[in-house]
Amino acid sequence: MSNQRRLEKSAALAERAELVIPGGVNSSLRTLDPPLAFVRAEGAYVWDADGNKYVDYNGAFGPIILGHGDPRVAELAFAAVQDMDLMGAGVVELEVRLAEKLRELIPSAQKVLFANSGSEATYHAIRVSRAWTGRRKLVKFQGCYHGWHDYTSANVISAVEKLGVTDPTSAGVLPQSLEELIVLRFNDVEQLEKTMMREGQEIAAVILEPIIHTIGCVIPSQEFMVALRRTCTEHGAMLIFDEVVTGFRHDLGGYQAICGVTPDLTTMGKAIANGYPVAALCGRADVMDRFNTRLEGDVAFGGTFNGHPLVMAASLATVELLEADGRAIHRRLYAMGERMRRGLDEITERLGIPARPTSFGSVFVNYFTERPVHNFDDALTNDAELYVGLHRGLIERGFFMIPLNLKRNHLSASHSDDDLDRTLEAAEDVLVDLAARRTRPGGVASAP
Repeated sequence: MSNQRRLEKSAALAERAELVIPGGVNSSLRTLDPPLAFVRAEGAYVWDADGNKYVDYNGAFGPIILGHGDPRVAELAFAAVQDMDLMGAGVVELEVRLAEKLRELIPSAQKVLFANSGSEATYHAIRVSRAWTGRRKLVKFQGCYHGWHDYTSANVISAVEKLGVTDPTSAGVLPQSLEELIVLRFNDVEQLEKTMMREGQEIAAVILEPIIHTIGCVIPSQEFMVALRRTCTEHGAMLIFDEVVTGFRHDLGGYQAICGVTPDLTTMGKAIANGYPVAALCGRADVMDRFNTRLEGDVAFGGTFNGHPLVMAASLATVELLEADGRAIHRRLYAMGERMRRGLDEITERLGIPARPTSFGSVFVNYFTERPVHNFDDALTNDAELYVGLHRGLIERGFFMIPLNLKRNHLSASHSDDDLDRTLEAAEDVLVDLAARRTRPGGVASAP
C-alpha cells in the first residue's frame, strides 16, 4: 500500500507558525512530526493544507462525538447567537435549560455551574472541596490528568524512577502546592484503604478519572469504585469524578451512571458540546452553594465567557441528538469500539505480536504488552516503539491518530463501517511492516 504523502504546504505553515507561536502550536500535545497543518474538518474526516484526507480518530482529544461540524449542532448554536451574544450579567434561558438537563441526566448533579475548560472545572472542584472540609490534602492517582493548574500538576506520565515520588508535570509549579498531594496506584483497593485510614481526617478530596483515558483506556474494577465511595464517606472527604473525557462520551450520565457509584462533585467537558468550548462542574447542592455566585457564598467562581449562549445551545443540541431513538448513537459507538478491539486482537494474535487491544465505548487503544493494564505500572510495560510506530504508520496511510505513546483513539457517530474496515486493513499492513523491520538488523520500529 502506498503511503507517500506530499506535505510541503503543511511544512510551510508550520514554519510560519513557529515565528509567532512558541513551538508553532497552542497546546503542548499538538506538535506533530512531521508537522501537519489542517484546513478542513467534516464528519469523520480532516484534510491537511496539501489536500491529504484522513479518517480522524483523535477527535480533538475527545470532544468530537457526533462528527466534525455536525450541521444540526451548528444550526442551533448559530441560531442562538442571532438572538443574543455574550451578556455577561444575569442569566440566559439557555444556561437554565442546560443545567436542568444535566441535573436530569447526571446522578451527582443537584446543581450545576458552567466554565470554559476542564482545567477550570477541576480547579474549582478542588477549591470548594477544601473550603467545605476545612482540609488541605488531596489524593490523586498515578496516570490521571486533571488540568494545568498547580493543585494536581504531578505524576501523570512519569518515568519508572519517578514512581512513588512527587513528579511535577511542569517547571514553575509551586512546590508548596504539591506538599499536600498524595499519589496512589489506580485500582489498588488496599493502598487506598490504608491511606484513608492513616490520613483520611486530613484529606479534603479524592479526585480521579473514573476510566484513565490519559494513558489510553484503563478501566476500574467495581470493587475499587465502591471502595472510593465508602472510604470518602467514612472519613468525610469529597469524592470528585473528573469526567471531562468520560462524560457524554460513554453515557449521558457519565461513567457514574454506568458503575452506579455517585461522587460528591463531577467535572464534565469535551464531548458535552461536540467540540464547542464548554465545561461543567456539578454536584451536591449544599457544596455547590458555597460558591459566591450566591450572595452568601464564600468560594470564588467567575469567568467572562461562562455560559456563553453559543456553547449552551451547542451542548443542548448535542444532548438532544445523543438522546434520540433511545440513545441509538451510544449503542452504535459501543459496537464500533468493540469491533475495533476485536479486529486489532485478531490481527496481533495472527501475527504473533504480544498485545492487549482495549476499548470502552468509543475509546480504543492497542497496548503492546502481554500484561493486562490495570494501572500506570502496567501501562509502563507497553512497547512504546510499536505503539507510536502503529500510529505513525496509520497517519501515513490516511488514518489520523496522535503519534504519542499511550494516547487514546476516539470514534464518532460519523465513522462508517467502511472506515473501520479500511483502518483494520491498514493496521495489519503497518504491523506486518513493523514486525519485518524488527527482524532485520538495524530495524527501527518507530519509523515505519
